[in-house]
Amino acid sequence: MLNNTITIPQTFKVTHEQFQQIAAVNRDLRLERSATGELIVMPPTGSETGNRNLDISGQLRLWNRQTKLGIAFDSSSGFQLLNGADRSPDASWVKLERWQTLTPKQQEGFAPLCPDFVVELRSKSDNMEPLREKMREYMANGASLGWLIDRKNKKVEIYRQSQDVEILDNPSTLSGKDVLPEFVLDLTDVW
Repeated sequence: MLNNTITIPQTFKVTHEQFQQIAAVNRDLRLERSATGELIVMPPTGSETGNRNLDISGQLRLWNRQTKLGIAFDSSSGFQLLNGADRSPDASWVKLERWQTLTPKQQEGFAPLCPDFVVELRSKSDNMEPLREKMREYMANGASLGWLIDRKNKKVEIYRQSQDVEILDNPSTLSGKDVLPEFVLDLTDVW
C-alpha cells in the first residue's frame, strides 16, 4: 500500500525547477511556491467553496469564449511570477497578445508571467491576511485587476494597479471594466 502523505519541514526551500518536479509527481496536491522558495501545500477546499469557485471560473470562461480576448484559467493552473513565486489563483485571465508571446513549452508548463486578472475566493479555513498578501504580490508582479472575494463576510476587495484597495459590501455583481471589457460577474450563486 502506498503512503500518500507528505510532511515538509518548516524551513524546506525549493527552486522553481524542483517545484515543477514535485508538482508533476504530486498532481493530486494543490501546491504553490513563495518567492523565497517556501513550498506551500494548500488543503482542498470544501465542496461548497469548490462549487462557488467553479461558478466564478465558468462565468469567466463563458465571457472569454464569447469575446476571444484572452485565455481563462481555473485554480489548477500555475504561473511563475516575475519575483520567482509559483502561484495558482482560483481563477485568472491573460490577454491573448501576452499569451501568444510565450512558446508552446512555456504555455504547457507554469507560464512565466502574472495573469492580467486574478480572483481569490476565501474558503472557510482561509485567513484574510495571507490572501491579501497574495493579492498584493499579484499586483506587484503585473496584474491589472484582482478580486478577493470574502464569502464569510460578503465583502469583495478590489485591487488595481496604483490605486488603493476598494472594498465593496455585499455587491450583487462585479465589473471587469477596462481590463475585462463588458465582463460582469454575477455573485448571486457565489454568496
